[in-house]
Amino acid sequence: MKEIIAGLNKEFESRIRLGIMSALVVNDWMDFNTMKNLLDITDGNLASHVAALEKAQYIEVKKEFMGKKPRTSYRSTQLGRKAFNSHLDQLEKIIKAR
Repeated sequence: MKEIIAGLNKEFESRIRLGIMSALVVNDWMDFNTMKNLLDITDGNLASHVAALEKAQYIEVKKEFMGKKPRTSYRSTQLGRKAFNSHLDQLEKIIKAR
């Protein structure tokens, strides 16, 4: 069982990061407000978790202007998808090991 748990990715221990990645693997891009509302979290909470996932190169951040309003959007990177799917595979192994 230790080997299975060791295979879990620490970047996805937070429920918020799990939520972010879950949303991004099924959507091409998702903007800040949509993500914030989906996860029902504060601006600062989302920003800090997104920063950690971006630092790990699991998500890509795009900043642009829509008219005069700034818009920040996110998508998962190929590395992020691979890491997240591996994490989910490890969770399934834990469940099946019972």
